[in-house]
Amino acid sequence: MAAHHLHILGICGTFMGGLAALASAAGYRVTGCDSGVYPPMSDQLRALGIELIEGYDADQLTLSPDIWVVGNVVTRGNPLMEAILDRGERYTSGPQWLCDNLLLGKWVLTVAGTHGKTTTSAMLAWILESAGKNPGFLIGGVPRNFDLSARCTTSPYFVIEADEYDTAFFDKRSKFLHYRAKTAILNNLEFDHADIFDDLASIELQFHHFVRTLRGSGRLIVNGNDAALARVIRRGAWTPVEYFGVRGGWDCGGQGDDGRFEVAFDGKAEGVVRWGLQGEHNRQNALAAIAAASHAGVEPAQAIKGLSTFLSVKRRMELLGTVRGVSVYDDFAHHPTAIQTTLEGLRRTAGRARIVAVLEPRSNTMKQGVMKAALPDSVSASDRVYVYSRGQGWDAGEVFAALGPKATCIEDLGTLVEAIGSDARSGDHIVVMSNGGFGGIHAKLLARLAR
Repeated sequence: MAAHHLHILGICGTFMGGLAALASAAGYRVTGCDSGVYPPMSDQLRALGIELIEGYDADQLTLSPDIWVVGNVVTRGNPLMEAILDRGERYTSGPQWLCDNLLLGKWVLTVAGTHGKTTTSAMLAWILESAGKNPGFLIGGVPRNFDLSARCTTSPYFVIEADEYDTAFFDKRSKFLHYRAKTAILNNLEFDHADIFDDLASIELQFHHFVRTLRGSGRLIVNGNDAALARVIRRGAWTPVEYFGVRGGWDCGGQGDDGRFEVAFDGKAEGVVRWGLQGEHNRQNALAAIAAASHAGVEPAQAIKGLSTFLSVKRRMELLGTVRGVSVYDDFAHHPTAIQTTLEGLRRTAGRARIVAVLEPRSNTMKQGVMKAALPDSVSASDRVYVYSRGQGWDAGEVFAALGPKATCIEDLGTLVEAIGSDARSGDHIVVMSNGGFGGIHAKLLARLAR
């Protein structure tokens, strides 16, 4: 009997590509299409033997899959989608397919929040792995401990990054509503995704709906210092709640220069994390991961030991190279809070060395200028700021004018690389921040520094 065949529309996205890898590993026949089939996901999928088709031509109907799995990049007017609708074909969203075919019966551990989802999911998966639980996972980045973003196993445990973005053009609920979590981390909550949410209250409503779906035998792990999450919980919680970041819950001491910090629960010391990561945000992510793993049966001391070998995630302050004494980092930060947290964390380790922030305001929220007023303050820990201003719906020069000569806005990528390369000096830390490929600036900048 032939394997059940699914054809994925929008297969090169982080989530849909991970889904394709999981389905293939589980024995399904997987094919897919995308507009501008692009690496790194295209390379990963082809390595798995998954056939990729460029574009969304309606003649893909001849593939006759058992079901069409539709990514949220697909809109009405898409020729293949219109053909699927006209023919009355069977279709579903990625999150719904995942739930119905791979997550049912699993102990699902989700990580939701505006910031830190990928890193915290990676921490949690690694803790479970270190404890011998062999978890499956689907993460919106590549944890360096695993070197892959998705894994299918026979273990009952499955870790998933739970995104609040909408599911598909025909399902405007947040993705995380499909996952039926048993253990759920709520990391933090700020306004984002201005292309689909009108305000913070509308995002809080989706989180409230998520909390309403959680089982009474599960556990909610909640940031105790977040006002928006406090409002969500006040609307009702039918699942036991544990808080982190506050006394009486999961708490930690300050971090020493050697990377150590103490973990406590309900005032009782549980152990000391020893690792190379810096920043208060990473300590809070660690607390959430330890708490979630504890619900899944991993003793805190064992979780703490696992974190001592955690290697973070690619594109999270990832050092790409040091050329002529200049260190170049790649970071995914694109929201003002994440930008500020990233730079402040580096400042604590860089001391008086120069920090050069390179920004590409690329997300839909950033392009609309919804948070532009917060950007100058977000880079206060840096010494120089370069902004790639092409394609913005707002005047970057005007926004960053308050920083004076500290900030430079440039629309041409080649000119930007040359300006940064000419300005760089030995001892500098250059942090490139974008949620996209940024035109390959990282390699171009390293090459320019080598000259």
